[in-house]
Amino acid sequence: MNRKILITGGAGFIGANCAKFFFENDWDVLIVDNLSRKGGAINLEWLKNNIKLKFFQADIRDYDLMKEIIKTETPDVIIHLAAQVAVTTSVLNPFEDFDINARGTFNILEALRLTSPNTIFINASTNKVYGKLEALNVIERNNRYEYCDSPNGIDEKFPLEFYSPYGCSKGSADQYTLDYARIFGIKSTTFRQSCIYGERQFGVEDQGWVAWFAIAAALDKEITIYGDGMQIRDVLSVKDLAKAYLAAIDNIDKAVGQAFNIGGGPENTLSLIELIDLLEKKNQKKIPLHWDDWRPGDQQVFVCDVNKAKKLLKWVPTVTVKEGVGELVDWVQRNKTLFSGL
Repeated sequence: MNRKILITGGAGFIGANCAKFFFENDWDVLIVDNLSRKGGAINLEWLKNNIKLKFFQADIRDYDLMKEIIKTETPDVIIHLAAQVAVTTSVLNPFEDFDINARGTFNILEALRLTSPNTIFINASTNKVYGKLEALNVIERNNRYEYCDSPNGIDEKFPLEFYSPYGCSKGSADQYTLDYARIFGIKSTTFRQSCIYGERQFGVEDQGWVAWFAIAAALDKEITIYGDGMQIRDVLSVKDLAKAYLAAIDNIDKAVGQAFNIGGGPENTLSLIELIDLLEKKNQKKIPLHWDDWRPGDQQVFVCDVNKAKKLLKWVPTVTVKEGVGELVDWVQRNKTLFSGL
């Protein structure tokens, strides 16, 4: 009998990729999504044409409905991806941001506690829980910023600083996830994810920057660079992220109650101008750029130290930046019609 996985936000970019990955690894796939995000309905249709799944059009803010779904289905695993995902949106509407990210996550944890306490729960958190990282020394080297004293990146012991409403709401969900393991024995873990990218990502300017750059380049749109373009992030292919979720499931005894920084790590970093260069070479054309001031809260550097995940989960990123970005660009080029109206 196949194991059963429920993915909240399963019609989103990460959710759709994970649904296909787990189906191909002989799991029964259930998806919860309210289809509020652009691309959700498109991804759901793609999934229905490629895998067998059970779909619930539901909102994680509806506690009674989420409780009923979890009680009825009793999944072996929940991957919790449904969220409000942009810092800028959280500033414009902090109430809704809290309602989705903090209360929505709490709803699922409570439903698990009361109806399915043996279900494994993986929460998709964010590197934004570490805030602006102002205490770290940063240097400029080779037209990019780098940490002076943290060659492996930021580890899970780094102090949390919930900067922005988005950071606060996701940080709250992050901490509730860990506490429900400590206090109630829920098999829960939280992934503090860095920049995830890949196919089926409908990126926009303030969220999903790797995909947004690839889409804008394909559609001959001007790209705005905030700051000087030398800021770097570690980027991770969604293919590697799906494998990290499976690694946590397979090593749940070591993952319970733990936070993991999940990103590309120091070997898979990318600056804005480096991405522009990759896209220009791949597309064989110049990309029109507009330069603007730094945005509030922008970090010059964020790189995950992924050694904890390597040690406890036996997981390492395998998709290189060049390979992953190349695959993303090829997918965008094949599917330009999907991005009309962006």
